[in-house]
Amino acid sequence: MTTSNVPTAHTTQVSNPRLRLLNTLRKKEPALMTFIAIPSVRHAQIVALTGLDGVIIDCEHGHIGDDSMHNSVAAISSLGVSPIIRVRGTSPDILKRALDTGAHGLMIPMINTAEEAAAVVTYSKFPPLGLRGQGSAFPAIGHGLTTPEYMKTANETLLTIVQIESKQGVENVDAIAAVPGVDYLFIGPNDLAQSLLGYTPARGDEPVFVEAIEKIVAAARKHGKWAGRLVNDGPLAQEALKKFDSVAITGDTKAISNWYTAQIACVRP
Repeated sequence: MTTSNVPTAHTTQVSNPRLRLLNTLRKKEPALMTFIAIPSVRHAQIVALTGLDGVIIDCEHGHIGDDSMHNSVAAISSLGVSPIIRVRGTSPDILKRALDTGAHGLMIPMINTAEEAAAVVTYSKFPPLGLRGQGSAFPAIGHGLTTPEYMKTANETLLTIVQIESKQGVENVDAIAAVPGVDYLFIGPNDLAQSLLGYTPARGDEPVFVEAIEKIVAAARKHGKWAGRLVNDGPLAQEALKKFDSVAITGDTKAISNWYTAQIACVRP
């Protein structure tokens, strides 16, 4: 079996209404996400009920361990929203542990080479495409399926989202986007700015930064992959969606802080 004739998240004919983020992307509708860093089932439920298509559970920078990761996935998926886990690294045990929660996809930070991207795909796919092991009932539950149904469809319905957020990643982005099994390129603008410019946050109009963004989007388009980025608010999301398939609108900690700061400023100008 060659990877060229294997269905992917882009070409799958599997129809599962539970997979909200994938379904929105495939319908070419704006797909909206946000990050959560706070470990709480109730918090995850509140965020999931705001109208988002996906909630990214941040196990890289957030205060979220294994227990909270499992609970958040269950809470979000039960409400018809796609839980995506941003893992803290690329080792096989980290990828397997995240997938075994029932997440609808993984976001992998700091992918800098095609080899790194290919390794992520290998350990995220069941045989014969990869080396992912099976032994948990939880993944199927998160997809509303039996375990046999899940195992038959997971390779082509799970979203593999790689983050391009370094100078090296931009240099290798065409090769990264070409890797079979990579579905989506996501830009981390703050780390990308730090790598390219030496400071954050970027203003967003620096020529080297703009050129890098364009190169990432062009690579995604060339290889038929989705592209997205982080933005700070709704108006910026509207503008970004003219270019990108999907955006993540800030994160919970910043949203809470900004809201309270703005309201208190009304009282104490």
